[in-house]
Amino acid sequence: MAVQMIIDGDGHVLEDDDAIANKAPSEWGNPGLTRRNLFPELDHVHNALRTTPPGSFLPAPVDRWIEFQDDVGISSAILYPTSALSCGRIVDVDLAIGACAAYNDWLHEAFTARSPRLIGMGLIPMQEPSAAVEELRRCVLELGMKGVMLPSTGLPSPLGAKEYWPIYAEADKLGCAVAVHGGCHQDLGMNHLNVFAATHAMGHPFGIMISFGSMLFNGIFDRFPNARYGFLEGGVAWFLMALERFTGSYNNFVPHDPRGEYLQLREGEQVSDYICRHVSEGRLFVGIEGDEPSLVHAVKTAGSGAFVFSSDFPHEVNNEGIKHDIQELLVNEELSPEDKDAILRGNAVRFYGL
Repeated sequence: MAVQMIIDGDGHVLEDDDAIANKAPSEWGNPGLTRRNLFPELDHVHNALRTTPPGSFLPAPVDRWIEFQDDVGISSAILYPTSALSCGRIVDVDLAIGACAAYNDWLHEAFTARSPRLIGMGLIPMQEPSAAVEELRRCVLELGMKGVMLPSTGLPSPLGAKEYWPIYAEADKLGCAVAVHGGCHQDLGMNHLNVFAATHAMGHPFGIMISFGSMLFNGIFDRFPNARYGFLEGGVAWFLMALERFTGSYNNFVPHDPRGEYLQLREGEQVSDYICRHVSEGRLFVGIEGDEPSLVHAVKTAGSGAFVFSSDFPHEVNNEGIKHDIQELLVNEELSPEDKDAILRGNAVRFYGL
């Protein structure tokens, strides 16, 4: 079965720190202000001895990205950060505002303005919601980005907190994508795990599931229904766990909600039904990499409309590995041709408004 075109729903850039710093606010030229390393370390647990697949984590400017797309068979890709995944850990508000704007300008100049096959997702300073609203608007209306990324960890408040509602209101007005992305694993209860593979395996889905739970139970998806929400780089197992655990726990502990601000279920509806309804309405998406053994079960449970293929290039992957993942999807006899097309193309079109 041949898919008309494959869209990579979650690729990455490797930041050029000097180039980004050169786009920082002009007043940062004063001797006492930081102009390098605008984003903090992801966490302390990435600093561990390990090896990665051959060809991974190599520099990936525009030319290499295009070569990768041509070789693998990807028509276009959505670009997310690498070191700037830590944007939620910035504690200096002015630094957060300036660093996000500088990154967005650099991403636009270095990638998205140079090829229509590379599509940007911006960063916004969640530390200052009013500034985040302004930067969200600039990303979409001036820089042509399809939405923004929110960090799954690092911020002082969970993503469903009321202080962030003006941001979701602006995304709702713009009708854009809001993607929650994992990557920072500090303070998730694994700070002293001595083998990074264990931390990496749990860190992405745990951070994403916490954010999903906060947004779900605080009613974000109903309150701001014109935005589209994605939860990326955690696979599908966390999503299946959320369907099961959130349903059971809600039934046992229905929140007291006199102001009607929390999750609102329809009569006879379970939390799992609510989640699947938002999937079918094109409001919720989950990033997958194609080789997850529970994907078929997830499709049967929630429908194929939830899942967006993601390469994660140029992180811990190489061209041959991505080709293998795509081929595994294409030859999977338990997925229909419509399922495969949705996962490899159609859902990305809907999520990002392509």
